[in-house]
Amino acid sequence: MSQKRCYTVKEIQEILGISRPAVYALLKRKEFHWIQLEGSRYRISKKSFDLWLDGQSETDSF
Repeated sequence: MSQKRCYTVKEIQEILGISRPAVYALLKRKEFHWIQLEGSRYRISKKSFDLWLDGQSETDSF
């Protein structure tokens, strides 16, 4: 099985422990790379998200 290359909004919510609107705010600020599929479905680049998350300090807020 191939390795996962993207996250869903729900997965980002669970990883960060934040609300759905907070995830959409991060998407709007273009904190990491994402694409929008048909309708309102988003896929967030795992590589881009992981790099962004690794660059956050303990004092940064989402």
